[in-house]
Amino acid sequence: MSQVFQTLVLSQRAAGVAQITMSRPQVFNAFDEVMIGELDAAFTQLSQDDSVRVIVLAGEGKHFSAGADLQWMQRASEASVEWNTADARRFAGMLHRIATCSKPTVARVQGAALGGGVGLTCACDMAVVADNAGFAVSEAKFGILPAVIGPYVVNAVGKRNARYLALTTTRIDAATALSMGMVQRVTTLDTLDAEVDRVVAELVAGGPQAQIEIKQLMDQLSVAPVTEQVRELTASTIARVRGTDEAREGFAAFLGKRPARWIPQ
Repeated sequence: MSQVFQTLVLSQRAAGVAQITMSRPQVFNAFDEVMIGELDAAFTQLSQDDSVRVIVLAGEGKHFSAGADLQWMQRASEASVEWNTADARRFAGMLHRIATCSKPTVARVQGAALGGGVGLTCACDMAVVADNAGFAVSEAKFGILPAVIGPYVVNAVGKRNARYLALTTTRIDAATALSMGMVQRVTTLDTLDAEVDRVVAELVAGGPQAQIEIKQLMDQLSVAPVTEQVRELTASTIARVRGTDEAREGFAAFLGKRPARWIPQ
């Protein structure tokens, strides 16, 4: 974690656990071209680091992320279509980098998560949030739409809820976000870090290669009839994974009543 960033702080949260903290609290961690590039680079770096098992994405200060920096958006509104296309592709690439990260990713959310901040929350595998968190897909208020974050919001809450959030720009609280499936755990602000640590402990107890397989398989599944092709995919996947060294270690550890070797000490 030696790379130095302008808008992020990388730290070791626990053994095998890295934390990326967005560090622009003066603008509620709104992101611009620089932060987008740095988030992409940070997730790339940590995804390739074998010592990292889990990545936590956090925001410094009172709020997780206010989404897109308005000065950046104003520059975009005055730029050419070619500039906007390249810029939007970088944003889309960054969210894709988070969503396809080989390690489990956890969004640690407090305060506001607006626009692109919702996108960051939904691009992570799961979200643990304080009960003071509020979420709004707010782009329509500025005459634009949540295009790049849209697929991740749909994947998190379903198409009907995503349409409702985007069209109304309504702000929902943590309990509503939990009921929609946008977040997975809600706790008080004072116990937020303890709850994140509980989730992290559950994650590092799982086999790292198994978790990679889980993420890759889930990406190929959808809410749909279970076809012969899907049945064959799932059967061939488990048949292959059962014979791995990690699977043998997992069963041996369980039967031997000892921690598996992959759990950080």
